[in-house]
Amino acid sequence: MDDLPDTGAAPLFRAAAEARLAPSILNTQPWRWHVDDRHLDLYADPQRQLTGLDPDGRLLVLSCGAALQHAEVSLAARGYEPAVQRTQQRGDDRWLARVGVGGRRPVRPEDVEAWHSMRQRCTDRRPFRAATPVPEAALATLCAAAETAGAWLHRVEPEQVRYVRAAAQGAQRIEDKDQRSVQDLREWAGRDPGLGDGLPAATVVAPVARPVPLRSFGLEGEQGERTADPGPGDDHLAEYLIIATTGDDPVDWLRAGEATSAVWLAATTLGLAVSPLSDVVEVPGARVLLRSLLHRPGHPQLVLRVGAAAGGAPPAAARRRRARDVIRRDRPAPRPRI
Repeated sequence: MDDLPDTGAAPLFRAAAEARLAPSILNTQPWRWHVDDRHLDLYADPQRQLTGLDPDGRLLVLSCGAALQHAEVSLAARGYEPAVQRTQQRGDDRWLARVGVGGRRPVRPEDVEAWHSMRQRCTDRRPFRAATPVPEAALATLCAAAETAGAWLHRVEPEQVRYVRAAAQGAQRIEDKDQRSVQDLREWAGRDPGLGDGLPAATVVAPVARPVPLRSFGLEGEQGERTADPGPGDDHLAEYLIIATTGDDPVDWLRAGEATSAVWLAATTLGLAVSPLSDVVEVPGARVLLRSLLHRPGHPQLVLRVGAAAGGAPPAAARRRRARDVIRRDRPAPRPRI
């Protein structure tokens, strides 16, 4: 971890740069940062919205929330107290949050662990290792991480898995017939790795039977041949965790993204593998079905599949955009003369 000056824009710029590592829907990375000497402002980038899969922009904002939490992790790991404002007060619905530095604080071991996990985290779509359940203590840690971030987890019970499967299968059928959704996948899946965004074929796993099917990215021919080997796992002991919020407005979506990041980093620290299931919340009917599984009133925002990694080499990591493409350095306005 590099040393940074105690004041000025450097810690904030570094936080924005490391936030590029956050997960996002189809690795669209739909965020922009503006940084000056006092603040780091997070904006949604509507040009990167998936108009077919995410017409309301909910997953766009959720993705930005994951980047926001990554920025908080970066600051905390360097001994800064993140001060986050999440309300939209500028009349600009693209502006999602402002991050300031509330002062110095001791660096805790968990801050450093989260920072290292932020740099190691990846999406592992391979079926998880057979006969290796997720420990109950680990699940409790993940639930606590979600609560701290302003959301909560519903652990899908064994008898509920069939409903998650039905939601995934139904969403696949509907999106396969929706031309805008098909176009989103054509644009962002099977992407050239050199572009720095989207999903290269090597990050996608070849189709395989499992209790809850993953999204079919429609990669065929040469692209299909480049997909990763699913390995020997079977997913029968995978945990399906629904990230839910009490409300369902943009601030709730942002909080859900922060919780997604916090849970994912905690899982990485514990040596667990993770992949998101967003298709089950993209289609309204599938999302309603998931909502019926919750044990308390709320709104499902995403599902995380968590389990023991299959072993062997980790899956290929999707690339990230350059810092200069997502971060703008703003100069503070000059003080008026008196």
